[in-house]
Amino acid sequence: MDRVIVIIYDAPETTSCPLPVRAAWIRKLYPNVEIIEAWDGPTTVSDAPDMMKIHEEYILRVLKGRTITHFYSSEFYGDHVSKALGAVDRRIDPQRRMIPISATAIRNDPFSNRKYLSPLVYSELITRIVFLGAPSTGKSTLAEKLASVYSTVWMPEFGRDYWEKNHVDRRLTLEQLVEIAVGHRDHEESLTLDANRYMFIDTDATTTFMFSLYYHEAVHPRLVEMSNETIQRYDLFFFCEDDIPYDDTWDRSGELNRAIFQKQIRADLLRRKIPFISLSGSLNERVAIVKGVLDDFDKFQSLGNNMLKRRWI
Repeated sequence: MDRVIVIIYDAPETTSCPLPVRAAWIRKLYPNVEIIEAWDGPTTVSDAPDMMKIHEEYILRVLKGRTITHFYSSEFYGDHVSKALGAVDRRIDPQRRMIPISATAIRNDPFSNRKYLSPLVYSELITRIVFLGAPSTGKSTLAEKLASVYSTVWMPEFGRDYWEKNHVDRRLTLEQLVEIAVGHRDHEESLTLDANRYMFIDTDATTTFMFSLYYHEAVHPRLVEMSNETIQRYDLFFFCEDDIPYDDTWDRSGELNRAIFQKQIRADLLRRKIPFISLSGSLNERVAIVKGVLDDFDKFQSLGNNMLKRRWI
């Protein structure tokens, strides 16, 4: 075709994923396609004559006089819509033999059917859950445990291994701290494609930001940017409390510093108005809290729902 127009409907009965998100996927993947966002389109599909007429009239209205030469679909409505448009009926694989999958099946189980999805789309379907807190507050243990519970992947703290390999007198430069944040993000992106609905992440760029302040009383501008981007990057923030015994390993700076760093991280979350859920108690108690939140959570729905209001700290 010389020109392709896609009409995409708001369909809350079918998917919780908002229309602008789905439209943005198509625009990014196929920049030459013209998108019409159908906010008030009929979503009941039927071969009843009155319902077919409603669909035909709606499509003609949103097209606003555009000439359509060919109408592409995989459904029965290709026949009557094509006639209404005066277009050639191009029915594509209605029996799903060439590509043996339907959108319904993909929505029901994106993980098993991820080979049919663009990596861009699949990664945005994953709920990213980040655990914050000072060193030795149980973030790694909790992330690994939850990944096992939900049969998915978890992202270890990239900075710890980097620090062990690159520190000089227990210090890193401002530029090296940026490398940590970038490396963490890049490893996280590659892992996302193996995730199953959820991905559990140990720390984010704001943790590196806080270490930069601690060591240098300054932060590289790129690290400031990455820290500010975390509110769009992650879907849920959990703050691990320091009510568990301190694990005094050689690479840590002591229990007193843990308490101070903990206060600083909490204050930073509050300063940036990032909603977070506090986790305390044993590992099993923390797991139970996270599971309770996830049971009610849909990443595409408003974060101001009753579930988060009950748990907001």
